[in-house]
Amino acid sequence: MITFSAALICLLLGYLLYGAIVEKVFAPQVDAKMPCEVKRDNVDYLPIPAWRVYLIQFLNIAGTGPIFGAIMGILFGPAAYLWIVLGCIFAGSVHDYMCGMICVRKGGASLPEIIGDELGTFMRHVMRLCSLILLVLVGAVFVTTPASLLDNMIADSGWIWSNSFWIVVILVYYLFATFLPIDKLIGKVYPLFGIALLVMALGIGWNIYTQNGWLPELTDSPFCTHHPQQLPIFPMLCITIACGAISGFHGTQSPLMARCMTNERYGRPIFYGAMITEGVVALIWAAAAIKFASSLPGEEGATAYQKLAAMGNPAIVVKEVSTSWMGSIGAILAILGVVAAPITSGDTAFRSARLIAADFLHVNQQKAIKRLVICLPLFAIASALMFIDFNVLWRYFAWTNQTLACIMLWAATVWLARKDKFFWITLLPAMFMTIVTTSYILVAPEGFRLPLQLGLISGVVLMLVFAGMFIYWERHRVNKEK
Repeated sequence: MITFSAALICLLLGYLLYGAIVEKVFAPQVDAKMPCEVKRDNVDYLPIPAWRVYLIQFLNIAGTGPIFGAIMGILFGPAAYLWIVLGCIFAGSVHDYMCGMICVRKGGASLPEIIGDELGTFMRHVMRLCSLILLVLVGAVFVTTPASLLDNMIADSGWIWSNSFWIVVILVYYLFATFLPIDKLIGKVYPLFGIALLVMALGIGWNIYTQNGWLPELTDSPFCTHHPQQLPIFPMLCITIACGAISGFHGTQSPLMARCMTNERYGRPIFYGAMITEGVVALIWAAAAIKFASSLPGEEGATAYQKLAAMGNPAIVVKEVSTSWMGSIGAILAILGVVAAPITSGDTAFRSARLIAADFLHVNQQKAIKRLVICLPLFAIASALMFIDFNVLWRYFAWTNQTLACIMLWAATVWLARKDKFFWITLLPAMFMTIVTTSYILVAPEGFRLPLQLGLISGVVLMLVFAGMFIYWERHRVNKEK
């Protein structure tokens, strides 16, 4: 309980202290003209009050990521606490803030355009492709997940309530959310769901302190894996817990809100703050899952980690924890958490994909027919992906997600250097995530399945190569300007 409480305090201090440092490095301009004023089209560019933007941003980036990822991540042991706290403060929040604020400075540019401006034309094309792949993967994952959950919750009710029915219903909703102006559906519904998700997390957090059970502490071998399958902590944990620590998907969502912000001074609470809030949610669910599992009956000598793994799907864990600890209210909140949250991330994934495609195709989005022309192919591709095995789909999504975050951090580092700002706040997490993403794809079952030691060495080598290239470029740039 001490470690969990300390971790919560650290996240709060991270926002107050390190968030202030990051904001000072960027130096917001409170009198600057905002994209919602300069490019207002009443579809994607339009002013929205800061509190609404914060709640929409929080729900956009949250989904089931900080819930499901944290539940799977705590199987590695108390190292999950460290990754959520350190990753969130020094990597994820910095990533989200820099992406959102650089987008503001570039007039609302989408993620591939930001990266292309800093890392070159080749990377612009690569990121256009990678971003679209990631967003369509997210859309596909967040159709199948809630559809399956709804089907299980309303079982034995006849054909009309089948999994296929829910897939069609969700896809139709996604089409409207992607197609309509942002203030017509997303701007009105998302703040309500965002509040519901926060209330759910607070209720579960309270029960962590009042329910019986066991919580891991940092004294419990934090650097030794506790995973029932003995998976290595690094890099597996850093991919398993993505949205609660750092996520490239957030970089595709931040420009949506950057186009609706009314002042640069709101950047810290909206971008850095929403990520810290997501870290709190992840921390709460990691602790709740293991504490609940520890209180369950099991085979003699079974650890809490083994009991949690035996519960299976994280959605089952959410439902059992919520209903056991919070009764009928918990059941309602569980439905909101495991059904509404992924749906609200899926629709903004498709919306971001539409905007990215529109940006590089130079298609104005004011006319409804032009929005529809871009939407329909994206939905057709996502529908085809739903026939792929979900577990394979999710793992590739997770790796692509973290790779995108890594590249954005390198781009932000170059942007800061060009502006003669303190670039180390993005360079260090960029170097770390280079090791994570490289080593993971080399050793993972869905990757090249190389020995762990070889994967880690390769990750470090590639990180040193990239760092060396950046240092050489930076010195050349400085000498050229003298």
